[in-house]
Amino acid sequence: MSQSRAYDPRSATNPLFNDNKLKLGLFGTNVSNGCAITTAPEALLTSWPNTLSIAEVADRYGYEALVPVARWKGFGGESDFNGTCFETYTWAAGLAQATKNICVLTTSHVPTVNPIMAAKQACTVDHISGGRFALNIVCGWFQPELEMFGAKIMEHDERYDYAAEWIEIIRKLWTAEEEFDFEGKFLRVTKAISKPRPIQAPFPALMNAGGSGKGQHFAAKYADMAFVLLTSHDLEQSKAQVDAYRRMAREEYGREIQVWSYGYVTQRDTQKEAEDFLNYYVLEKGDDAAVEQITRIMGIQAGIMPPAALEQFKFHFKAGWGGYPLVGTADHIAGEMEKLSKIGLDGVLLSWLDFHDGLGRWNRDVMPLLEQAGLRKPMQGLAPRRS
Repeated sequence: MSQSRAYDPRSATNPLFNDNKLKLGLFGTNVSNGCAITTAPEALLTSWPNTLSIAEVADRYGYEALVPVARWKGFGGESDFNGTCFETYTWAAGLAQATKNICVLTTSHVPTVNPIMAAKQACTVDHISGGRFALNIVCGWFQPELEMFGAKIMEHDERYDYAAEWIEIIRKLWTAEEEFDFEGKFLRVTKAISKPRPIQAPFPALMNAGGSGKGQHFAAKYADMAFVLLTSHDLEQSKAQVDAYRRMAREEYGREIQVWSYGYVTQRDTQKEAEDFLNYYVLEKGDDAAVEQITRIMGIQAGIMPPAALEQFKFHFKAGWGGYPLVGTADHIAGEMEKLSKIGLDGVLLSWLDFHDGLGRWNRDVMPLLEQAGLRKPMQGLAPRRS
């Protein structure tokens, strides 16, 4: 099986390495609207009570991960999508203290934080959580945010070269017994040291969402979890994408990695009700101006894609940041999750328009079906891998 790997000692504390065949996480609970680019009033409001209550439910029901979005400025439009947001290191520290089982991630834009500061902050959260921390590395792509910091706007491939130096320094800070110097093309540290060490050894888990060729090589070399946007909803094509990622890590870097993706969920008692609700918040209430801003910055405009394909792309972005659609009844959604597992995914991050309502429906109706399908075990039945 693609998910079969050697035992990882971090499984003693970090559920990302447990033996659930298909792991689950929540995506974007620290930012306004979560992943739904819409003006619908049901969309997520950023408040500490909101983010805390969502985390507590996910923790209680055995989800493996809470993954925030690193955002400093919104995308405009009527919703100012993601414009109200919590900083992710302090967010992770707060939720690490408030939860007992789930892995809490920080998402860190490498150009916005010195690696010495990042290493110390990450280690602190690892200790607060008792070893339930992971670091999601983002190289930085949203130019208006980087301009806020006065950071250099680097070319695409150069961003990953910078990130490689950044993570090399952090890993050494997490493991070095003595002071060390580092001088690279972009970063330089002198007599660097950081104590205490993280609880997780040799260091906390790393996630990266590298989509380009350069990004995939970065994730394959450094990450424990590669976070991928499935480029097609055709599952045979998606399987080829997942297999290629895992094969690159194994053959070029001698590593085994997990591959995660994400999906947006609209669950109702009938397929029609689910599709009607999806169309309500995407077509009737979708924030077209914000989506236009995102596609412009990402370089995806008319002329690059055929008009019909571009509109479909924008639809999925408004629905949930371009994720895989999990739309329908509990039975249908559970069947889709089985398909995602069969193409080789180790984990799926989830988002809803209304996280509170969506989690309630999922935990009541979908989670038991995933357990019956052998994709997940009851939380108390989990055990670390010993193969």
